[in-house]
Amino acid sequence: MRREDHDRLAAEHVMGLLEGAEAALAEQLLEQDAGFAQLVSAWRARFAELDETCPPAPLDASLWNRIETSVGSQAAAAKLKPATPLRRGLFSALWENLGFWRVTGLASAAAAIALAVGLGFAMQTAARKPVLVAVLLTSANQPAGLVNAFADGHAELLPLQAVDVPEGRVLEIWTLWDAARGPVSLGTLDAARSIGLRLDKLPRTTPNQLFEITLEPAGGSATGRPTGPVLMKGTTSAAL
Repeated sequence: MRREDHDRLAAEHVMGLLEGAEAALAEQLLEQDAGFAQLVSAWRARFAELDETCPPAPLDASLWNRIETSVGSQAAAAKLKPATPLRRGLFSALWENLGFWRVTGLASAAAAIALAVGLGFAMQTAARKPVLVAVLLTSANQPAGLVNAFADGHAELLPLQAVDVPEGRVLEIWTLWDAARGPVSLGTLDAARSIGLRLDKLPRTTPNQLFEITLEPAGGSATGRPTGPVLMKGTTSAAL
């Protein structure tokens, strides 16, 4: 997997957005991959200190003047009304304490900014959440790859293990949504790696659609159909 794929997986793991095969993969990487564990720790720290990531923004001096005028006017009006000693001792002190209102205002602004940033990131992450997932299994029923299909129609291949590609051969990716149409090639790879799948000219991916990877001659299958051994395959199902 590329570093950006690890980073995405780590961020979604921290936010609790992963389920199914991707959740299991994240747990496995967390135990076995020190680099992935560092990414998870970094994301946890980033969310825990989200308010500190926002640079301070100085406010216009006229705003403080308006606050001082407003607080002074309200305090003067309060002095004209009878008040209990408790109300005079506590509430009047707060009304007349400009430092208190400055701290309160800045804290509220920081909280609002942090919330906006957090919601924006959550929405962006949710947009990347697949709607369909195919776990590609080897002949020994071992997970070897993932195909994630997204709501906007694009898809991605994420290998889960290395594949030995002999010299003069390539990996070819296929999909099948209609037996009458037959399998359609999605391109070739010289090694197992993460890649975006071009599905823009094909019907939208549906549940139970087959994806598989075969070993083909250099340049890909000459017949337009799989000719080599199937290294891994799986069908799509709704992402949990």
